[in-house]
Amino acid sequence: MILQTTWFFLWGLLWAIFFMTDGFDFGVGTLYPFLGKTDTDRRMMINSVGPLWDGNEVWLITAGGVTFAAFPKVYAVMFSTLYTPLLLILFALILRGVAFEFRGQIDSPGWKRIWDACIFVGSATPGLLFGVAFANIFRGIPFDSQGIYHGNLLMLLNPYGLLGGALFLVLFMVHGANWLAIRTSGDLHDRAVATAHKLWIALVALAVLFLGSSFFATSLYDNYVKYPALFLIILVTVAALLGIKYFLTRQHYFKAWFSSAVTIVGATFFGIAGLFPALYPSLTESGATLTAFNASSSPLTLKIMLTVVVLFLPLVIAYQIWAYNLFKGKVTEEDLEY
Repeated sequence: MILQTTWFFLWGLLWAIFFMTDGFDFGVGTLYPFLGKTDTDRRMMINSVGPLWDGNEVWLITAGGVTFAAFPKVYAVMFSTLYTPLLLILFALILRGVAFEFRGQIDSPGWKRIWDACIFVGSATPGLLFGVAFANIFRGIPFDSQGIYHGNLLMLLNPYGLLGGALFLVLFMVHGANWLAIRTSGDLHDRAVATAHKLWIALVALAVLFLGSSFFATSLYDNYVKYPALFLIILVTVAALLGIKYFLTRQHYFKAWFSSAVTIVGATFFGIAGLFPALYPSLTESGATLTAFNASSSPLTLKIMLTVVVLFLPLVIAYQIWAYNLFKGKVTEEDLEY
């Protein structure tokens, strides 16, 4: 039971790290057509995430790999029931990566406009659909004990799912605006800061609506009532959310970005803590719900994987900290010449 609980926590942590790291990439890409007034602005926005975005997506592979290895039944049912949205996310991520590489290959306004649109679509689509998917997981997915999905894509686009999608997307946009405030200067920097201030208001409104809706649409709060200490997750997340505005006002942009990172992790763990021990709850049959205990791999597999994680995860984190530190300076117009 300890092994399964440990892996449940690691499963949630890896998804939270992915949202925290790739979240600002999604945010920058979503803001791309709105803040990129000139070709120079757009190139600076691309360069601000260019050295890091593909490394950030390693956490998606890791989170998916852990789901497959530690909870194979969850992986099978999840990729069956959420096949369409996950496929759309995959196509969007491929489109975004191709757009980053192809945009500068031909010096033509028409060519660049095509790939600029792809950058936006390839960033906004995953940001929205990840939120829709996880909100529906918090709510429950209509599948039976055989893992057969009783619904369609439109059923996932329910009010609570769409609210979760909007919350994730706006949170990523705030995260991305904070990143641009750190990495850029001049008019682009000023527009990014102003946008972060404006989006923060929308983010607070969506967060309040999501917390309230979760009380009626899900059973997440059952664990919070049973274990009141879990309310610390909500308190820390709210404090981080307020910290975004506080540090933006005082022009401490890295601290504002760090606060939005903590907000993303807290928002993810709000749902993860409420779900436990469920990993993939069924809305149709309570007995079909997949938990950390009835859907895990063998204890030997979990032990071997835990050893691998303890040995190699610190190395991955250390490398990513080194990469972030290496590219911590502001992107300048001179950099665009290389």
